[in-house]
Amino acid sequence: MRRAIALAATLAFAVTGAAHAAKWTKYVDVENGIAWSYDADYSYKDKATGRLVVMQAISKPAASLGPAGPGEPNGVGNVVAIDCGKKNMIMLGTYKPSQPLALSGGWRQDVPKQASGQENEALLAAVCPTADKAPTK
Repeated sequence: MRRAIALAATLAFAVTGAAHAAKWTKYVDVENGIAWSYDADYSYKDKATGRLVVMQAISKPAASLGPAGPGEPNGVGNVVAIDCGKKNMIMLGTYKPSQPLALSGGWRQDVPKQASGQENEALLAAVCPTADKAPTK
């Protein structure tokens, strides 16, 4: 009985610890009560391209939506690779509850798009000043 309780407690800690591992930082509010956040724990600088790779998620508290990562029942978002100097980005992949995150294997050869629009401009303003502190992978 004690083993079962200890195992249950360990599993509960592992699940809740994993669920709270992401450090979501809100960077912009948009219309209809929607906000965008990025996962500061996920962000890193790609060694091959120098681009900052960032996971971002949408949230709408009124609809019990995120921010949350892939595999979470309320997670909707994407991963982008940002060139802070040129202010452009490449989409690596998206996710939602019915679709797991699948990153493009050939994203480094994709043509970047200008980071325009309220959400993208706010993301660059939030993450680019700290890009030099991101780990390189």
